[in-house]
Amino acid sequence: MKNWKYGLRPAVIGLCIGSCSIAFCATATVDPNIYLNDIKFLASKELKGRATGSPELEKAGAFIAGKFREFGLKPADGRSFYQAFTVTINARLGKTNRFHFTEGGRTTMLRFPEDFMPFNFSSTGKLVGPVEFVGYGITAPEYNYDDYAGIDVKGKIVLMLRHEPQEYDEKSVFAGKSYTRHTQFASKVSNAKNHGATGVILINDIANHRNEPDQLEQFGSTDGPAEAGIPFVQVKEEKIQSWFTDAGKNLDTIQADIDRTLHPESFAFPASLRVDANMDVERAMKTVHNVAGYLPGETDEYVIIGAHYDHLGLGGPFALDPDNNGVVHPGADDNASGTAGVIELARWFSTQPKQKRGILFMTFAGEELGLLGSEFYTDHPDFPLEKCVAMINMDMIGRVRNEKLYIGGVATGSTFRELLEREAPKFPLHLDYSDTSGYGSSDHAEFTAKGVPVLFFFSGLHSDYHKASDTWDKIDAPEAAKVLQLVADVTDNLREEAGRPQYVRVVPPAGGEGPASGGSGGYGPYFGSVPDFGEGVKGVKFSDITPGSPAAIAGLKAGDIMIEFDGKPIQNLYDFTYALQSKKPGDVVKVKALRDGKPVEATVTLVRRK
Repeated sequence: MKNWKYGLRPAVIGLCIGSCSIAFCATATVDPNIYLNDIKFLASKELKGRATGSPELEKAGAFIAGKFREFGLKPADGRSFYQAFTVTINARLGKTNRFHFTEGGRTTMLRFPEDFMPFNFSSTGKLVGPVEFVGYGITAPEYNYDDYAGIDVKGKIVLMLRHEPQEYDEKSVFAGKSYTRHTQFASKVSNAKNHGATGVILINDIANHRNEPDQLEQFGSTDGPAEAGIPFVQVKEEKIQSWFTDAGKNLDTIQADIDRTLHPESFAFPASLRVDANMDVERAMKTVHNVAGYLPGETDEYVIIGAHYDHLGLGGPFALDPDNNGVVHPGADDNASGTAGVIELARWFSTQPKQKRGILFMTFAGEELGLLGSEFYTDHPDFPLEKCVAMINMDMIGRVRNEKLYIGGVATGSTFRELLEREAPKFPLHLDYSDTSGYGSSDHAEFTAKGVPVLFFFSGLHSDYHKASDTWDKIDAPEAAKVLQLVADVTDNLREEAGRPQYVRVVPPAGGEGPASGGSGGYGPYFGSVPDFGEGVKGVKFSDITPGSPAAIAGLKAGDIMIEFDGKPIQNLYDFTYALQSKKPGDVVKVKALRDGKPVEATVTLVRRK
């Protein structure tokens, strides 16, 4: 590849290919070859998937900072291209995991990790006390089923089965062959907490899975909250069979009866059975970095062009190919493609004359763990957010198909649609504005919540998403270059316009808000909150409250931290999701929250999501 000296670089480099229009070629500003080379490095085996908290992510950050320095950009804070913040990386097993139980005067010690294994979101601490069997640990009012009916487990340990009743019955109310939300480990532990249990022991439902080995879940492979709030451990079924025998019960018969009648078979084990265990799950704190470079304008107003540069590392709970856990997940499209786009646009704009407004080029860490980098930046901005004319986010722009490009957030800026419709005809792209709200699962959402107009550029999902097969050779660099050229033109307009787009607060599209946003998808109960994914909060902090929503009508506000929902303690987003999904439209619930450290209460009438 030939390296052009910036001051002499031609306007067109490598873009006149295929059916590229003359008008498009005449205004081209980006180089697909340089762009692809940056992706090759970011998605290389050497960087091992750029997991947040890993040395390889820091190496990627240094690469980006080096590019910004090379282009003559200024550190955003005047001192460093790095903005440091702390995250909790994946949990790891401590050294003091043990599981003893006393039964009829006999003490048995289980082997670790052969016989038992804590879940990665288990709390650390003692698991001591009497035990009650609670079937599948499910409370499902929509199916008129409750394993906790008629028993009191407050202050006790509960033992439950994996999965759900009638899982192979196509006529089952539990949806037959497809599992419901009640099988999720996070749902089971949230329900146990709601009933006052002090800990959860889970065993495989062997009677329904005779042809499968009694395997424990691999530590770190399970999706869930950062911490469940109580100890949660899986034990091999054969190791506790004697508990049922001594109680005069047969586990196979119990499972068969539950499947046949859908009536609970829960009971308390004899007082002679007591568990004495300790779960030791360590959660290491790591300092990671956003990387930001500033290109000054003539005024103090600016545009942000951003992307996240982290990915999944070697897989883990967010990967969609569990058989490849431990294998490098390169994240070429997600999101080396967006990161390389930020670098390439920084390179181009650094060669251009100064314009009215500046550009802040940003790459965020911690996106895959919950928008942590963008959340930290919007809480600690280097420049006032009210001076930000727009935030442009690029996440997965490398695999445009059939020239279709999705652009979110269009309705959040008063001039965005007019601007895009004016510029789009210059490019061989078909724009889809289906998501106009600016909310979503990428970094622009944190800026929307702070009142900044956003545009989200996205080329669409594909079968390699969050898999080890998301490799650089599948990137269509010439098509991505068209996206970057459009972004460059939009940015030019935003920098030079006499006025600026006014922020428009948009209600999320019907059916588009999932449980994490205080809805339940489809036509379930709707609450109307947008969660803040930042760490160090016990409860659910609201990044925003949707105007006109039940939460807004009840007087809840952005910044409130919900700690109780309908009498149930809320320690994390999974608790809230589970509690909300157990309700139905029309239900009236009491919510307790903290506002500036002081308790507030609200009465929320849930409505149907339409």
